[in-house]
Amino acid sequence: MLFSLAFRNLFRNARRTIAILLTVALGTGAIFAFDGFINGVLNELRYETIHSNYGYGQINTKGYRDSVFEDPTEHWISNPDEIEEYLSYLNGVKEIFPRVSFSALLTNGKTTISGSGQGIEAEEEAHFFHSLNVEEGKPLRAQPNGILLGKGLANALHVKPGSTVTVMTNSSKGAFNKEDFVVSGIFHTGSLEFDNRMFRIQLPVAQKLLNTKKIELFSLGLRNLSDWDGVAKRVEATYPKLEATSFDVLDTVFYKNSVNWLKAQFNVVQVIILTIVLLGIFNTVSAAILERKQEIGTLRANGESASRVMLLILAEGGMLSIFGSLIGMASVYSFLTLFIDKGLLMPPGPGQTRAFLVTFSFEWSMVFYSLIISSIAALIASFFAGIKVVKMPISTALRSY
Repeated sequence: MLFSLAFRNLFRNARRTIAILLTVALGTGAIFAFDGFINGVLNELRYETIHSNYGYGQINTKGYRDSVFEDPTEHWISNPDEIEEYLSYLNGVKEIFPRVSFSALLTNGKTTISGSGQGIEAEEEAHFFHSLNVEEGKPLRAQPNGILLGKGLANALHVKPGSTVTVMTNSSKGAFNKEDFVVSGIFHTGSLEFDNRMFRIQLPVAQKLLNTKKIELFSLGLRNLSDWDGVAKRVEATYPKLEATSFDVLDTVFYKNSVNWLKAQFNVVQVIILTIVLLGIFNTVSAAILERKQEIGTLRANGESASRVMLLILAEGGMLSIFGSLIGMASVYSFLTLFIDKGLLMPPGPGQTRAFLVTFSFEWSMVFYSLIISSIAALIASFFAGIKVVKMPISTALRSY
């Protein structure tokens, strides 16, 4: 009965109801859109980090990442075939990428530059690590003597696709080895440090240069991000000498620090938006209730208790907040889907040199969050305005116009 009466009251004064609905809709829509934008930025940053270098995580021998060794190859994985076969049967693991890395000198015959190399299975990695953004030439695929250079490294060597580069490095046995390569392409990840020093060659050729059959690490492609914890626990339980590290730990400097910085910045902006929105809703709902002094006085004069009148006011406020919130979120979602479906081009983030496209990304949790925030604001406004009117003497309320 109470809720039925509250619902009918919404239609008694169309102007007042529409004003409250619009205020709630605008406020909730603003919160909802901002949350979607934040989520889109973080999703894009995570996607770029995973698909440019690290995968969802990597597997090394225990303690390898935190130590410096005179001969790192002595601490590489010595049974790579066994480990790879085991990983291929783990639930959640979709792709496995064995790698080695090493320091080397690169020369074009005139200029010599130091760089950091990665030996990879290029054909398998090409479709997964597509965020490398090969802007000149072609990705490293089946070319046995091909080399893929970071943009900064290529500029320092003054080479282009088709140029010849010689890579020189010390093998695990102490011998000085070198190999000639043809530049297949030049990549640009947007990370200045990475692009200035990294190059990639085929894994078998890298192992030949280093005179080893071992693997430094396995990078993993998973079906879902949520699969990582389970995969890591099973690997470490089965092979206690190995450790699994997620991509956000591997890239603390650029990814994790950027995420923390962005979240802190977004939290400040969100507080400002929430304050404006809540004050707007509070003001509109309070004004609407105070306009109804005579109506509320009439209810009290007819024998309605103060608590029942308050419940009626709160029920109306709750309904208005729910309807207004749903209208606001539906309008924002429809507008963004129709007119900004391709996303917004954002300037480079911290530690980046490349602009990136951000799409608004929404989750159900955002719907509930926005709905709860708006409902709380409307209920608080209804309560304080209602208590003021309900406590007013009936005679005073009845004389109000």
